[in-house]
Amino acid sequence: MTDSTETVAPGAYMRAELDSQPETWERAVGMRAEQALLPTRGERVAVVGCGTSWFMAQSYAALRETAGFGITDAYAASEAFLDRDYDAVVALTRSGTTTEVLELVSDLKASGGGPRVIGVIGDETSPLVGLVDDAVLLPFADERSVVQTRFATTALALFRASLGEDLTQAIEDARVAIADVDPTLAGAEQYTFLGRGWTIGLAHEAALKMRESSQSWTESYPSMDYRHGPIAIAAPGRITWQFGVAPEGLDAQVAATGGRFVQHPIDPLADLARLHRVALDRALAKGLNPDEPRNLTRSVILDA
Repeated sequence: MTDSTETVAPGAYMRAELDSQPETWERAVGMRAEQALLPTRGERVAVVGCGTSWFMAQSYAALRETAGFGITDAYAASEAFLDRDYDAVVALTRSGTTTEVLELVSDLKASGGGPRVIGVIGDETSPLVGLVDDAVLLPFADERSVVQTRFATTALALFRASLGEDLTQAIEDARVAIADVDPTLAGAEQYTFLGRGWTIGLAHEAALKMRESSQSWTESYPSMDYRHGPIAIAAPGRITWQFGVAPEGLDAQVAATGGRFVQHPIDPLADLARLHRVALDRALAKGLNPDEPRNLTRSVILDA
C-alpha cells in the first residue's frame, strides 16, 4: 500500500508497475513448479475473483476450455455456484484480503471433502495463503498503486504459460506497445472495448481500468454482440477498441458512424498493457492521481 509519508508524483507507482510488465511476464513464464500446482488437463474447474481478477478469470477460463483442458467456469466470487462437482477452484486475488474471496474459500474448507482450492495471490503475507490447499505466490507482481495493472496481466501470463502457450512474442509486443503509444488515444470522449473468446475478459478489464484511472465513460461487450444495440453509442470523437481479431466488416460499420475503430495487430495481452498507458496518460491529463483513485481502495474489505 502507499505510504502516506512519502511524496511521489501522481501516477508514479502505476507508471513504474505498468512499465515492468514485460519483465514480470517473463518471470511468470519461468515458474514451472508453480504452474504445476494449477489444475491439470481433464479437471473440472471454477475460477473466482473480484473486479479485475474476475475479468482475468474469464480470460483464463476461455483459454483453458478452448485448449481442451476441460470444463472451466469463471465467477465473481460473490456469485459463484460451486456445487457443480468441480475438481478444483482457483481463487485469484492480488491482496488476498478481499472479503468475498475469503468467505468463499473459508466456506469451501469448512464443508470438508470439497474441491482442491488453489490461490493465485500477490501478497504472500495475506490470510488467504493459509486457507488454500496450494498457493501460487506472485509477490514480485504486487503493486503499490490502487489501480491494478501488472498483477492482473502477470497472473494471466502464468495461466497462459501453464496451458503450453509460448509468450515470447507477447512479451516483445508489450515492450513496444508500452513505449510507443499514440497520444491521440487518450483524448476520446467515450470508449467501448470489444473482445472475442478469451479477449472478452480483456475488454471488460480495459473498460474498468479507464473508469478507475480517469473517471471516463467506458463500456465493454463481446464483439459480435456490439452490433445488437451498443453500436448506437458510436459517434465522432468516440473510440471502439477491439482486442484481437474483429468480426468481418465491423471496422467499416464503426467508421460509418463517424467513430474511430482501433485495432492493433499484436498479442491482445500486450494491447491491454498499451491501454494501461493510455489510461495513465488520460488520468494525468485530467489532473487525477490513478494511484489513489476516487472512492477506491486497494482491497474491498466489508464490515461483518
